[in-house]
Amino acid sequence: MSVMIGDECIACDACREECPNEAIEEGDPIYCIDPDRCTECVGYYDEPSCIGVCPVDAISADPDNAESIEELKYKFEQLQESE
Repeated sequence: MSVMIGDECIACDACREECPNEAIEEGDPIYCIDPDRCTECVGYYDEPSCIGVCPVDAISADPDNAESIEELKYKFEQLQESE
């Protein structure tokens, strides 16, 4: 499942810098996460790195983009091949 950024976002840029998939983009007024690029850090870390660095806890699971671990691993592999 992809994660999403809620209205609590203060656009501090911490999450964007932390994302290994470059899935987080600057939005107006809050940042947004591209669910096609978000692997919840599968392939890089044990848990989504953006959640840990968010100072206002604005990042949570996106119920509209539920994916299994296998799907996240496949997405990670596809992203690696396209680079």
